[in-house]
Amino acid sequence: MKNLKSTLGLLLLATLVWACGPKGTAVETSEAKAVASGDNATALFLNPNSSQVTWIGSKPGGKHNGTIDITSGEISINGDEIVAGNFVIDINTITDLDMAGSGGQAKLEGHLKSADFFDVANFPEAKFEVTSVTVFNAASLASDNAEYATENTPAKLSEILVENPTHFISGNLTMRGTTLNITIPTHVELGETTLKANASFNIDRSKWGLMYQDESSVADKAKDKFIYSTVTVGFVIEASTEKVSE
Repeated sequence: MKNLKSTLGLLLLATLVWACGPKGTAVETSEAKAVASGDNATALFLNPNSSQVTWIGSKPGGKHNGTIDITSGEISINGDEIVAGNFVIDINTITDLDMAGSGGQAKLEGHLKSADFFDVANFPEAKFEVTSVTVFNAASLASDNAEYATENTPAKLSEILVENPTHFISGNLTMRGTTLNITIPTHVELGETTLKANASFNIDRSKWGLMYQDESSVADKAKDKFIYSTVTVGFVIEASTEKVSE
């Protein structure tokens, strides 16, 4: 009877957490928007050797982290303003770092490339295309929302926000054939011929069709048999007027 009461208590807790209020701590997502034009602007070419995407995936029993290569891209500037830009991400390069050198690393990387997640056989690349750039305003940040609480709950946006953000960069993110617009708080350092940018934010991967056990029952959630849809994503971008090959 005691075990039955404990199980019922977990189910009730899970129901309350997931039924009340917004779910997740991801940046705001909307339909794709018109891509900004870089006509009559100065082109800065992305350096693939010093640009990279980072990721952290979470489940109640632990977390995994890794990287994905950015292979090409271009940022258009006009004076001290970013007016357009894009970069391409090679999903086939997705790498897990926390289990480096183990059989678990290869197994996880293979699973992430499978149809359960990125489906690289059909969608080998992801793309980000700038739609607008505005000055950062802390008052415009989305509020942190509730997540199902465990020892490995994904970090809130306020906890991972990049230091000294300068801009909100909005853009169309295309993954697995789905394009949605997101707005990212970003720190940008812009020189006459160079640009450095970095950001850290959360997305809800399920909105791009990257789904695995996301339809778990409340009972499964109470038993820790699920993976959070919230993924922490970071990027570092370096670009200049000089083209650099890998």
